[in-house]
Amino acid sequence: MTQVAVITGASSGIGAATAIALGRHGYQVVVGARRVERLERVAGEEGVALPLDVTDGRSIKDFVREVGKRFGRIDVLVNNAGGAVGLNPIEKAIDDEWITMWKTNVLGLMWMTRACLPLLRKAKHGHVVNIGSIAGFETYKGGGGYTAAKHAVRAITKTLRLELNGEPIRITEIAPGLVETEFSIVRFHGDRKAAKAVYEGLKPLTAEDIADCVVFAVTRPPHVDIDEIVVRPVAQATVLVVTRKAARRKS
Repeated sequence: MTQVAVITGASSGIGAATAIALGRHGYQVVVGARRVERLERVAGEEGVALPLDVTDGRSIKDFVREVGKRFGRIDVLVNNAGGAVGLNPIEKAIDDEWITMWKTNVLGLMWMTRACLPLLRKAKHGHVVNIGSIAGFETYKGGGGYTAAKHAVRAITKTLRLELNGEPIRITEIAPGLVETEFSIVRFHGDRKAAKAVYEGLKPLTAEDIADCVVFAVTRPPHVDIDEIVVRPVAQATVLVVTRKAARRKS
């Protein structure tokens, strides 16, 4: 029986790469995001693209109802929707930025998981994969809102593992370091130069690298739970300790 995998925030980056990778491994992929035109390209001919805003209760309800109507269950839920906005210190924190980060990274993850649990319980073996971050156990100046949100994701993941213990549902957190996607472009409000500077002088991870981690976790035998995978580029030891090579000057 083909397994059904639901991926949120799948219109680009890690979500899109994960959907494509799972599709290649034989999963029936259902992708959700606000940018439906991009979703349809990700889903391709075999996948299903449905509009989804994880910060909107009605959108979540409609999405999950449609998945249930079409497939009757969810085998894998990948909570990928999220992101960072801004780098202000706490004394200059912008309310809207913090609210946005908490609604997408934390409340959206909780709302989606809560809504999908009935369908996950209808699968022979369910699996929830939360895309966290090394910001879930490290902090840095200007990152108060994002690190707080990702610490919350980590806490929710660990709590869910306790609450579902005894049920055939696995819980995994993938915690990436520097991954070059649209993440920094969003954080810097579209400033591509500032976003590019984040990755200068090193080889960052790619969205496909993280998708590989998701595929590895969900394709283990049903009795094996990969609790967490922490993955960073070789050049990154912590959030702040990163080795960068100086750019070569043109002669």
